[in-house]
Amino acid sequence: MSKKKWLTAGIAMLSVMTLAACSNGKSSESGAGKHVSMSATYSGPGKATTAGNNSTLKVAEVNDAPFTGISSPTLASNAEDTDAFNPGGNAQGTVDGLWNVGKNWKIVDGGLANQKIDRKAKTVTITLRKDAKWSNGAKVTAKDVEYPYEIIGNKDTTSQQYSSDFAAIKGMAAYHAGKAKTISGITFPDGQNGRTTVIHFSRMSPSMKYAGNSFVWTTVEPYEYFKGIPISKLAASSKVRKNPIFTGPYKLDKVVQGESTSWSPNKYYYGKKPQIKHITIQVVSSNNFVAAFKSKKFDFIAANSAHPSSQYTKIKALKDYGIAGSPALSYGYFGFNVGHMNAKTGLNVMDKNSKMGNKNLRQAMMYALNQDQVYKKFGNGVSWRANTLIPPAFKDVYDAKNPGFQYNMKKAKSLLDKAGYKKHGKWRTDPNGKKLTIYFGVMQSSAATESIYQNDLQQWHKLGLNVKMTGGKPMEMNSFYSTLQKPKQNKIDIFDAAWSTSSEPTPTQMYGVDAPFNMGHFATKKNTELLNSLNNNQAWNSSYRTKQYKKWQKYMNTEAAYAPDNFTLNWSPVNKRVKGYSAAADNNEFWSNLSLTAANPK
Repeated sequence: MSKKKWLTAGIAMLSVMTLAACSNGKSSESGAGKHVSMSATYSGPGKATTAGNNSTLKVAEVNDAPFTGISSPTLASNAEDTDAFNPGGNAQGTVDGLWNVGKNWKIVDGGLANQKIDRKAKTVTITLRKDAKWSNGAKVTAKDVEYPYEIIGNKDTTSQQYSSDFAAIKGMAAYHAGKAKTISGITFPDGQNGRTTVIHFSRMSPSMKYAGNSFVWTTVEPYEYFKGIPISKLAASSKVRKNPIFTGPYKLDKVVQGESTSWSPNKYYYGKKPQIKHITIQVVSSNNFVAAFKSKKFDFIAANSAHPSSQYTKIKALKDYGIAGSPALSYGYFGFNVGHMNAKTGLNVMDKNSKMGNKNLRQAMMYALNQDQVYKKFGNGVSWRANTLIPPAFKDVYDAKNPGFQYNMKKAKSLLDKAGYKKHGKWRTDPNGKKLTIYFGVMQSSAATESIYQNDLQQWHKLGLNVKMTGGKPMEMNSFYSTLQKPKQNKIDIFDAAWSTSSEPTPTQMYGVDAPFNMGHFATKKNTELLNSLNNNQAWNSSYRTKQYKKWQKYMNTEAAYAPDNFTLNWSPVNKRVKGYSAAADNNEFWSNLSLTAANPK
């Protein structure tokens, strides 16, 4: 249910964009490719024991870089941070979440707060439960519901979550521009220390019914605890990185920066009492995680881990583990650098003469990739070629009939020829006859994923394009995203990355004209119109909304400024001592429902 965050690498996902022995090997057709079927749940044999529940649940965070350590869900942009601090939230993949949800992520009553939508009055009323407390015993207040909007909209914030959809909140645009000190459209009927927050909108959206939408933020932040820390310095503060507090079933005991977190039950938690006394979440590299599970160092994998699908068959063969999984709220994609972000206006701007500005060049590079062949070899049925920028988990709006970029080298070469990219010797020049070198940005990952990078380079070389890796090799993840997040950069021309989406499919926060996550800086009037149509007044009609989503998917493939790479299942091995594991959307007590039958992984 968390918001949009980046993932580590194309083949290795969920995260925010990765589970029982019921995996039967059958194939299910889904859009661009086939994948295996598996149950979202697993529960080991036998009964939970006192010795088991008094021991430590061991969770692996598979990643090839340290997590950055930002516990705040409003400030975090890296999905691995969500994993590292996940026991601080009630549901899998969520920290300090407000809502309980049903099977399709529709908000239902019973969580930290309830929501009431009034379309006529254009308001959303959020009412906290009476026993809502932070893990330090402090009351969760209406101000804590409002404070994330201040963090997101602040002109000096380090949060990446702002988009034009938040401007639908009355007063947000003025606050975001620095013209107002408060957000006038958020009010507190029973005071800031009360339980009720009312958000007044200029327009309403059907997406508001679902957790993770881009209008109503889905988590709380502890205002009194953070009070006195400038928003611009909040992400670096000790109260975020060393001593954070949470609303979920567990409290943080220890952080080893970038490596691990340790947890014990939160006595102030409002929900189901957690059964397991200790949890550790530990980073392990993608090249070592199979060996770690063979030696039974872990019970299961964190939701957003970057464990490679190339290792699925080895993990599935482990006798002391089941497999559970579900369609991932994530996808791999290619992005092209076509512009910059205007630091003064906060708007993405396409550069007319940018190296990657020619649509034919971008399309050609995508048609030159033999993705079906690649994922047949490395995907093992849990990763396959993606055909659009909406994952099939959102079945109501996903366009399964869109062909995407099916391999066609002949078409790729024709596109370049027609656009004037003539071959002079081994390599093609740009339409002006100048030497063309394209820099490909990728992240350090598993051996299989890095083999795919080399395949991509080979395919582009066959096309006659001189494509080289930025820096000559895969980049460390944090360095990779640090480069892409600069308002203007020329080190990376095309990049392979992955998104962990929220549980509502609106893509404005990733591809909107004012979205910080729009790291390729694609911005057109048509894209803005289509994005706005996904949540306009007509979009309350589900058939209209589906039609507009499919139009947007087609348009994005035509423009190819961002292009789909791969879809995945969010899968994990689960040790046989674990009971109650469920990756289902409506499991609103993920951590509290777990129990153990033995003191150590079997």
